[in-house]
Amino acid sequence: MAVPDWADESLGTMKRGALWLVQVVGEGNIFTKSQLRDAFPNIAQIDRRMRDLRDFGWKIDTSREDVGLDINEQRFVEQGIPVWEPGKATRTGAPTITANKRRELLARDGYKCRACGIGPGEKYSDTELAAQLDVARRPVVLPDGRREVQPVIECNRCRIGGRELVADLPDVLSRVAELTMIERKMLVSWIQEGSRRFSDAEQLWADYLTLPADAREAVREALP
Repeated sequence: MAVPDWADESLGTMKRGALWLVQVVGEGNIFTKSQLRDAFPNIAQIDRRMRDLRDFGWKIDTSREDVGLDINEQRFVEQGIPVWEPGKATRTGAPTITANKRRELLARDGYKCRACGIGPGEKYSDTELAAQLDVARRPVVLPDGRREVQPVIECNRCRIGGRELVADLPDVLSRVAELTMIERKMLVSWIQEGSRRFSDAEQLWADYLTLPADAREAVREALP
């Protein structure tokens, strides 16, 4: 079918925004907030309509996902579902995350990235960049085989690195069932505390692995 023109005002705002990205911006290219508002001068919530496209598989990066972008820039990374086609603009995934819902999710996840544990504003160990937290949508395979998109708090780095990850809940549950009683108690304690405590031996093992070969040999000789 013929692709409509993005300037056709008979279309909905989100559809026009998607067509504007395809026909004017182009995949892989950067656009600014001012360019977006100039293209849609009479639409007050054009930014929100663009964000809604993410629910249909469109990848649009901001400075949170791409540190090379300015705060006023966004990158059209990849086209998703062609929402301008009949029946394609119906949401089947996770709903739009409101500001109140985002605050609830941040509180639920302890204001920490669930992937790496970093907090908002904390600097990554290998850089002067500070972490920003936001809501990521993670596909989860459920025990009955269905796939459901669930929200999780992640930092800007982990959101980029985890885009293609799918959480396999049946696999996790099957591995839980194989744990010994002692291992189960350990896991329960970590879940209740929201963190894992490393024993002295575990911490020494991690430190041992960082040593050069000669130093590792000295440790081995010191052990009975």
